[in-house]
Amino acid sequence: MVQPQTSVSRREFLARSSVGIGSAALASLLAGESKGAPSSNDVSGVKRSHFMGKAKNVIFFHMVGAPSQLDLFDYKPILNEHDGKLMPDDLWKDLRLAFIREQPNLLGTPFQFRKWGESGNELSELLPHLGAVADELAVIKSMHTEQINHGPAQVLMQTGFAQFGRPCIGAWTSYGLGSLNRDLPVFVVMNTGTIAGGGNSLWGSGFLPSVHQGVEFRSSGDPVLFLSNPAGMSRSDRGRIVSSINHLNRLRFDELGDPEIATRISQYEMAYRMQAAVPELMDVSGETEATHKMYGTEPGKASFANNCLLARRLVERGVRFVQLYDSGWDMHSNVFPSLKKKCRQADQPIAALIKDLKQRGLLDETLVIWGAEFGRTPMLQLRGSDGDDFKKRAGRDHHKHAFSIWMAGGGVKPGITYGKTDDLGFSVVEDPMHVNDFHATLLHLLGLDHEQLTYTYQGRKFRLTDVGGNVAEKLLA
Repeated sequence: MVQPQTSVSRREFLARSSVGIGSAALASLLAGESKGAPSSNDVSGVKRSHFMGKAKNVIFFHMVGAPSQLDLFDYKPILNEHDGKLMPDDLWKDLRLAFIREQPNLLGTPFQFRKWGESGNELSELLPHLGAVADELAVIKSMHTEQINHGPAQVLMQTGFAQFGRPCIGAWTSYGLGSLNRDLPVFVVMNTGTIAGGGNSLWGSGFLPSVHQGVEFRSSGDPVLFLSNPAGMSRSDRGRIVSSINHLNRLRFDELGDPEIATRISQYEMAYRMQAAVPELMDVSGETEATHKMYGTEPGKASFANNCLLARRLVERGVRFVQLYDSGWDMHSNVFPSLKKKCRQADQPIAALIKDLKQRGLLDETLVIWGAEFGRTPMLQLRGSDGDDFKKRAGRDHHKHAFSIWMAGGGVKPGITYGKTDDLGFSVVEDPMHVNDFHATLLHLLGLDHEQLTYTYQGRKFRLTDVGGNVAEKLLA
């Protein structure tokens, strides 16, 4: 009598073999941990760039609230000569501002400017430490945008679009280039102060698989939420849990092919490996006394300066994109004393980061960017009644028509000024750089063609620069 053939599906076979497979997966996790090897399920591994880029990593400072470029980078002596005079009629006509409603007076700067280094880059007296590394900077004075309110302008600056739902530049970088270290996220975010108005969409993945979103590192407690094991749970216990969960996730992925399931598998495994990698990363006590002095850090104390030091440690370990947000730059009143205070906090550690990267041989392959969502008006915004102390209370409104950013390292031509504004600092008159142009240039420095880096969503191809953007060739080394 012929016995009937018993058919066993792949799914049934895997289910029956779950114990053996779970043990193998745990062994694989532990092996990867010791060797720094990628997981077979990691969907963010190293990918091929479109061409050889100069930059491997990015550190992007977004100064939340928008510092005044006219008091830091774009000196206008003629604006100072006309300080207090009514804004010209032709500039005021049809002008839309966030808060100023009546034709305002012009507002110069009380700060002295100086040309620094061999390049002669001109910076405010508020930035003496940055001035010492001025020969490394490419100062861009011709940025412009369409948005005049913080939230939409921040979203535009980070995602190329003023509405929620698009991937940010860090997520596009992760998608385009992948990881250099499987034990750490491709894209890390650190915040100082309050979260920007654009919220966590500023480091979101939008319609890209969520593996590409930024991972926020916190300044107190677990650097990443739930990184530590609960009381009574060992590392091997956690490993078995991850292996078992991912066994079920793989079965589901085989059935549906959903990329979010692949993301979940990858992220569970990376989180397990991060338990070993992140504590060592965040512990800066082993840095030399000279390094702490250079940055102005106090070991064990959270600060913007500490985040700058951590940014160096992150790129040293292969993190592709480090985004640092620093709040407190929104100065509608008391702009001059407030700017002094913020610059005292930020100038030294940012300059120290550039020096540190250079002396370690990392600056050539690390692109450092400093910027914000827009600039500040060359006109006075004054809250409260007029009086003798009005200059102390003076502020500047949002300005979309012209603002300054700078770049250093990572294939950027050092010691140059790019673009120019008019005599009042109101409009761009030379080499305008729209946010889309900035993004196109950033991707180019990473070896990515902004027109080829696309993702198909809802029936059409999207890109960071979407329908615009040109690479600023004059900036390239």
